[in-house]
Amino acid sequence: MRSRHGYYYGRSPDFRHAPVEQRVLVALVPTLRDWHIVHEHGWYRLPVRSAPQPMRYGYIAFYQTKGWGQQDWAINWWARIAQIREVARVELLPHEAVHPRASERYYRLDLTELRPLPTPIPSRRRRFIVFISTTLDKFVQAREINDLFCESPLEDLLWEHFRRHGIEAERQWYVSVGRATYCLDFAIFCTNGKIDVECDGDFYHANPEKAREDNQRNNYLTSAGWEILRFTSQQILETPSECVQMVCETANQYGGLLTTEGETRWFPSQQGGGYQLNLFAKEDRDPR
Repeated sequence: MRSRHGYYYGRSPDFRHAPVEQRVLVALVPTLRDWHIVHEHGWYRLPVRSAPQPMRYGYIAFYQTKGWGQQDWAINWWARIAQIREVARVELLPHEAVHPRASERYYRLDLTELRPLPTPIPSRRRRFIVFISTTLDKFVQAREINDLFCESPLEDLLWEHFRRHGIEAERQWYVSVGRATYCLDFAIFCTNGKIDVECDGDFYHANPEKAREDNQRNNYLTSAGWEILRFTSQQILETPSECVQMVCETANQYGGLLTTEGETRWFPSQQGGGYQLNLFAKEDRDPR
């Protein structure tokens, strides 16, 4: 079962086997007041009913969205979690004793020194993110939000190949079609279309019911304008260049890859064992 929209829980073996001190919880900072509490008082609150259990993490990092100036849409700060207590909201904010959620339970996270990241971790498409569970190793090496996800080794491997070939993609991208909401392994945006790339592990082939569900899913997404490419574990592990080639060819069919800067990127014929990128003139389009 996939995470809720904006909630990303680590599923990969690397995350599940990581000790607490090697795990990082990325959390949204919803308001300036919440940031003031973190920055000036050294604690942060998480709702017990919906947040990941913070005792499973050694660190917390803060995702800031719009309204933060140069720190918009990025992770800029992080801290070690020193202590965790479960309390009622009114104990954290006693001046709001008549608040509708005054009695709700929250985790209070007391933090060590708040530290700025040497290089912020941006969300290039300005994504809605509430929580991401990741490893410390991924966190310190991340160049953008998509580097943080801990879903499956297959997805991590294909993501590395995408990065190497300059294929911009969004991992774990939510799409609503009618009353249904689907989480795509990779969403790729083109000038004249969109591509959903799925990594089908061995469980997929051993589960006929899953295949039937995905057939319905594919139909809904296709009706909403998505081109769907599915790669098996064997394809990703043994012939990843062919997977990349198919993605590049499909992107070309839809007018070239549309970057977050609004530029159209084409992938010429395969040369020297790998795709060489050709960047054409910037076009006046909204990359979101």
